[in-house]
Amino acid sequence: MAELGPPTSNAGDAADAKGAPGGGRSKDDVALDLMKFIAVNTGYGKSGQATAGFSAKAGTRSPEELAEDLLNLFDRCRNVINKEV
Repeated sequence: MAELGPPTSNAGDAADAKGAPGGGRSKDDVALDLMKFIAVNTGYGKSGQATAGFSAKAGTRSPEELAEDLLNLFDRCRNVINKEV
């Protein structure tokens, strides 16, 4: 049998490559997590599935339109994260 060495992870290398200050997460990572949180909890970018409550548009939308919505949401999240207080 082959000997197994300690597990390796490239996650730390990726964070170092981005140049995040103090070894923390980059602003894009924070914006991505914010976008995921909003999208999951609000159903943002979902196709015309039946849900309780009001919906902005009726009808079906193409995958390209859904992807565009999520990219716009990510851009908005980046703007909020990068905004100086």
